[in-house]
Amino acid sequence: MKVLLINGSPNRNGCTHTALQTVAAQLQQEGIDTEELHIGNKPIQGCIGCGVCRKKGNSCVFSDDLVNEAAERLCQADGLVVGTPVYYAGPNGALCAFLDRLFFSRGSAFAFKPATAVVNCRRGGASAAFDRLNKYFTIAKMPVVSSQYWNSTHGMTPEEMQSDQEGLQTLRTLGRNMAWLLKCIDIAKDKVPRPTLEQTVRTNFIR
Repeated sequence: MKVLLINGSPNRNGCTHTALQTVAAQLQQEGIDTEELHIGNKPIQGCIGCGVCRKKGNSCVFSDDLVNEAAERLCQADGLVVGTPVYYAGPNGALCAFLDRLFFSRGSAFAFKPATAVVNCRRGGASAAFDRLNKYFTIAKMPVVSSQYWNSTHGMTPEEMQSDQEGLQTLRTLGRNMAWLLKCIDIAKDKVPRPTLEQTVRTNFIR
């Protein structure tokens, strides 16, 4: 089994990386492989709702960044962890653009893969950023993995994060909980059928 970790910080080896690797260490102890994908620090095109992805094989029409590659990697993975720094009480804007396109173009392919988010902030805004990321998972029918508290750490540097003992414990618990759920799903995959999905109904509020 493998879990894809998406590092949504412009800094490859900063606090977000440290948080993700804290979760990864627990997964690896449980025999689950991990792979971290850094979205980089270059501009990322936002989704423009053109619908080309729905007409031509579910790939995003913009191909000059890692969105389509991330989609392929996630299709091959068994679970997902998304990490972000907190900017103005929300996730990194580049990460939101990245995830908008990732889930708009391929979200249906991720159904039933356990997912979770981790966030790091200096002081406040962590719960708002955490809430924002969880919405991607719930709309894609992905089971959201919980811990013992909201998955947030505090610190301006990885070194400062080491003082947030509760935050780091929360991430370690998260890793173990995700490993448990992945193993449960693996045992059940040949015995318990997936839920039957109804045809999607869309209701517009203005007609």
